[in-house]
Amino acid sequence: MTEPPALPTVWRPRTTRLVAYVTAGVILLGLIALAVVVAPQFGTLDRVLLVAFGAVCAWILHMLARCRVAADESGLTVVNAFRTRRLEWPEVVDVSMTVGDPWPTLDLADGTSIGAMGINGAEKALAARQLAELEALLHSRGEAAEPR
Repeated sequence: MTEPPALPTVWRPRTTRLVAYVTAGVILLGLIALAVVVAPQFGTLDRVLLVAFGAVCAWILHMLARCRVAADESGLTVVNAFRTRRLEWPEVVDVSMTVGDPWPTLDLADGTSIGAMGINGAEKALAARQLAELEALLHSRGEAAEPR
């Protein structure tokens, strides 16, 4: 079993963040350039809307890139694209991620589950290490610490 990491710790994807921020920059800069060079029959409002559309696309990509799972002494903070959830250690019963899953699922004591988008399954080696660290923390801090 993996040793739990020192707290506080944060897990976040690397490739997803890089791709999202680079793509957001390209889209925003491209639409700004397009707004500047577009044909004269397009008015000021059209140009502003082009830039606004680029800003909305960049904001959505930022929301996807900000995903993370943070652990501290009292529990987990799961930051997904559009929702942040604070969980105490006893609330998290288990974490699972099968091959091909986009991110792990946290099973909660109330019978529900939530995805933890901060650990990205596409980054196989990094995701496996991050998942093992999270499992080790869960088993050392949570109530359900039975071996598997």
